[in-house]
Amino acid sequence: MQTVIRKQFTLEEYHRLIELGFFASEERLELIRGDIVKMAPKRTPHSVCTCLLLEELYSLFRGKATVRGQEPIIIPPDSEPEPDIVIARKKEDNYLSSHPQVSDILLVIEIADSTLKFDREVKLPLYSEAGIMDFWLINLVDQQLETYRQPYETSKGDYNYRSQQIYLADDIINFPNFSDISLTLKPFLSLQ
Repeated sequence: MQTVIRKQFTLEEYHRLIELGFFASEERLELIRGDIVKMAPKRTPHSVCTCLLLEELYSLFRGKATVRGQEPIIIPPDSEPEPDIVIARKKEDNYLSSHPQVSDILLVIEIADSTLKFDREVKLPLYSEAGIMDFWLINLVDQQLETYRQPYETSKGDYNYRSQQIYLADDIINFPNFSDISLTLKPFLSLQ
């Protein structure tokens, strides 16, 4: 019986593969804990929610923060996920020198329908372990927003968030770090 050895990649190795054209340009990939993961195809409600939310966030955060849609973030030493939306601190070079790193990130938002289990079981602990203070999961399956704050390590060595709250379609929520900016959830949760 042959032993299977899994090759895990560093950020540098992953970037080198991209530079060499190892992946097809239309492939949607992420580096998660050293594994190159093929991203799930987007269903229509996911795409519509992403477009509507990005349009709203660009307007709300103009001049206050950088809003990035489905672009990479850097989590050393071996992760470069592509969250659906990231709100990051403004930078003079608009992140030309590097994708946002944990210290730049104010909020990560994932939109989940078919990826709900992956986002909860893989992405949430990854973001918590990295020290990303605020993570929102727009759960299109249950038509709710799940907010996660204050990352911590459990006694078993797992990572999660201390504060977890659920918001429904009729709710209005304020953004972390921007108490003067709020979002009405109905347009983004009532897509089924």
